[in-house]
Amino acid sequence: MRRQGSAAEGQRRATVTDVARRAGVSTATVSRVLNRNYPVAEATRERVETAMRELGYVVNAHARALAGVSNRTVGIIVNELVDPFYAYISRGVEREAALGGRLCLVCCTQGDPQRELAFIDLMHERRADAVVVVGGSIADRGYTAELARRAHDLDAGGSKLVLCGRPPLGERVPTVSVEYDNEGGAFAITDHLLMQGHERILYLGGPPRLSTTRDRLAGHRRALELRGVAPDPGLVHPGAFSRGFGHRRMTELLREGLDFTAVFAANDMVAAGAAQALEEAGMRVPDDVSLVGYDDIPVAQELRPRLTTVHVPLEEMGRQAVRLAVEGEDEDEWREPTTGALRLGTHIVVRDSVAPRSGRAAGK
Repeated sequence: MRRQGSAAEGQRRATVTDVARRAGVSTATVSRVLNRNYPVAEATRERVETAMRELGYVVNAHARALAGVSNRTVGIIVNELVDPFYAYISRGVEREAALGGRLCLVCCTQGDPQRELAFIDLMHERRADAVVVVGGSIADRGYTAELARRAHDLDAGGSKLVLCGRPPLGERVPTVSVEYDNEGGAFAITDHLLMQGHERILYLGGPPRLSTTRDRLAGHRRALELRGVAPDPGLVHPGAFSRGFGHRRMTELLREGLDFTAVFAANDMVAAGAAQALEEAGMRVPDDVSLVGYDDIPVAQELRPRLTTVHVPLEEMGRQAVRLAVEGEDEDEWREPTTGALRLGTHIVVRDSVAPRSGRAAGK
């Protein structure tokens, strides 16, 4: 007696897709059964294993890897590979993608918008299931229009452009987005300083054209205004999101004698550089100057004193980016339903780098 389905398999080997179709599950579920890297209901596992036997499916690790490159891929496009902000989001993307048997390809733009667009095109050519663009964007109409066009092209090909930590492109552009309360975090950390009596707050770092910087500055200014403190343009010094910028600019401002009692560093790396410059100038944190950061990456706990900062759920953002992009394909009983946009919360982590305002100000 001829085995069911053997005619098809007489012409070609059965694939993961064939097994998934026969078992009535997603290909991701088949991958989990094969790899045993995530819990699968016993009844589901039995259906998959039965389908494999009926189809004569033979596991071939090399073939699975090659297949993954061509049609089970998630692209991650970041500004900088060694920056912990991007690294932790990328780790979340990779871990969630791996649960679905997907390979991750990481591209680094070094802050060049044209490289970002070129990498999206490359991922489209490779038929990536999703292209996750991480971090803030510049305010440029031409660039935004090009990005929207690529979102439409990806969508037409069955893929998705995922905006992770950046503003949406508009209701008519087919993207999914994972944001975090960037402005709210900046408001909260500024208000924390104000509640400690600090009104001369130096805002340090963040490229001025970047959406991330605009949102953090907006939250900072809103907190000042609600507490009746007039924003002073002389206390706002944007720049790179880097330790080097924080050290260099803080050294210059101390030499110029700028009057401030607290520093809101635009991220924790800028805070680390500022802390080094303050120490070199004989200033103590928090006795002479209070210091806060943003992101809550490991350096915040490594600094002495430990840094008060804003926690951003970086790895969870990466995980959610993949879930939103592939929810229709990888539906499982254990997963909560998701929508096309998600906004995650931020919160202050109070450590040791803030003290009530003292009589002495930096530069005095």
